[in-house]
Amino acid sequence: MTFPPAKSRFRVALASAACLFLVACAQTPPAAPVGLLDVSGRPAEKALLDGLKAYDDAQYESAERLFRQALALGLASVKDRAEAHKRLAFIQCADGRLAPCEAEFRAARQADPAFALDRAEAGHPVWGPVYRKAVPN
Repeated sequence: MTFPPAKSRFRVALASAACLFLVACAQTPPAAPVGLLDVSGRPAEKALLDGLKAYDDAQYESAERLFRQALALGLASVKDRAEAHKRLAFIQCADGRLAPCEAEFRAARQADPAFALDRAEAGHPVWGPVYRKAVPN
């Protein structure tokens, strides 16, 4: 039995190593993004969407019930949990229930450490001061 020259064995080994390196570096394709239609069938997310609609329609009692239901059913996203708590805070502050409003702002920050009101929301005369007390920067 004869062996190939050393130079040829080196090239084969180098080519094999390069192939292994390329396979090891290959990335798996990213997962398909989750869309609204993907999550709207989930009970918690459906309750959140219904709550947002009720809130926008100024049906605050229904909105409050739906936000609480969404939280109880287990919203998957931390941002969704924070949004539900934020809207509950707005409803409670607008109704003069400042201690529960403050607790909801704290719950929003606990759900999502990046939670923050936007500039207009933070400047609101009713819930702005409660927010700044509950979630100091």
